[in-house]
Amino acid sequence: MRKFKVKQQEKLAIKLTHQVKRGESKRLDLYFSLPKEMGINKNTLPETEYFNAAIKGRRAYFTEGLHLPLLHTRFASRMKRSPEEYKSNLNLFAYQYIVALDTDTEETLNIDDSEGMRDFYHAATDVTDQCLTILKKHRSHIPSDAKLLAIFENVDNYLSWYTEQSILRMLAKKPRHSEFSETRLALLAICEEESSYRKKKAYNTGATLSDANRISNKMRLLRRLIEYGVIFKSDTHALGNITRKVVTGVATALIMSVVLILIIKTQGAFSKLSALMIFILAVIYGVREVFKDDFKNMLWRWIRKGKPKWSRTLKDSTSKNEIATQRVWLDYIKSTKLPPQAIELLAQRHTQNKQSAEVLHYRIETKVNTQGFQAGYDSLDETILFSLRPFARYLERGTGKVYEQNTPDSNREKIQSTSIERRYQINIVVALDQGQYIEEFERYKITLNRSGIIDIEKSGEASKKDRSKYDRYSKLKSILHFKKYNFKNTKKKNTENDK
Repeated sequence: MRKFKVKQQEKLAIKLTHQVKRGESKRLDLYFSLPKEMGINKNTLPETEYFNAAIKGRRAYFTEGLHLPLLHTRFASRMKRSPEEYKSNLNLFAYQYIVALDTDTEETLNIDDSEGMRDFYHAATDVTDQCLTILKKHRSHIPSDAKLLAIFENVDNYLSWYTEQSILRMLAKKPRHSEFSETRLALLAICEEESSYRKKKAYNTGATLSDANRISNKMRLLRRLIEYGVIFKSDTHALGNITRKVVTGVATALIMSVVLILIIKTQGAFSKLSALMIFILAVIYGVREVFKDDFKNMLWRWIRKGKPKWSRTLKDSTSKNEIATQRVWLDYIKSTKLPPQAIELLAQRHTQNKQSAEVLHYRIETKVNTQGFQAGYDSLDETILFSLRPFARYLERGTGKVYEQNTPDSNREKIQSTSIERRYQINIVVALDQGQYIEEFERYKITLNRSGIIDIEKSGEASKKDRSKYDRYSKLKSILHFKKYNFKNTKKKNTENDK
């Protein structure tokens, strides 16, 4: 299993997923290489603004049995526990079912159908059969307690609806094929059975079913109820507030000292109050107001350079136990400050793509506690969403046309014109556990315009061979330094002996 995954999420967002085990510490770095022609820098898009508006995270319990066949056995064992744990275990099961179904649905939709639809329909049928098996097992454990029954019905309602939506989504995104019309009809029949099942159970009113917005909003509410107790509660705090106050006071004191010195010198030069003296004092105070904020920001950036900007505490929403702590960095850095592996990966780009760029560095360090986990779990799963919408605001719209002559078979005198769109390329280097003995680097190339992401692809990684090259270089450098040091000492001793 890969240690982290980077995928596209919606039109203008990317999703990074990774897991951290109990008692483990992990460091994750992302380097956004933004072409300078986009006009993005610390003045146009401050780090704090981007962090608050465009970076969202979700952390939950993780198990290796994320795929549907493995969920069956885990669910059967968990429902045998005490009634007070019923709600928590049921929500955990439902959440894992949803994640597993999303994973298998995406894998099914990514099947290449250039040689036919056989593989797609075979995979879709397998996923549907697994869903029905798990739902059947789930419905065989209906509780008799009225309070627990209400919890069961909410979960059952959502899982039935979400399963139906996932099957319909797979069928809607693939073209029809006469050879597999029976398979398609069988899958549609299963969707109808799930819809009839919900009507029979009276899970939703007729007014809700007749309005797509109402049923969607209700299912969104049920989804939040399921995720409560599974998704960790996070408390994020900005760091350096006291330091900022101290910096503001120091900056004000330094500027006022300069202003007072200038005022004293001005009074010495002008013994009497005059219009010229008033004018000079006004200029002094005006200059102070102009440079006060700039000096304060410069001093603040210098003091906080390289230090984390936010801290986060993750707690179990049910037990309130502290699960993990995190520290987050977000800064614009110079290209020369990139690690050697990142520089080499960016150097692998085509010549036309090697342009000057601003580098936005995001780092998150996670330290997971050894205690506080619910029974049966030993890892947490973190999903971080990076919205590229703030970047897209600075992109130019496509303008202009490309002209071409018609093919020889048609009228050669006729000229066709095609409207073009302006596209940009952003490179992202993801580094895992940088600075440790084993570290991984991967580069992703993202092509986008103002409307959305056109393409995202993995374009390189730092292999073990590459890392050993850096290790050999560092080792050779230290050996040469050691030999040079010994040579100087030997030469110095020989000189003293000659004397």
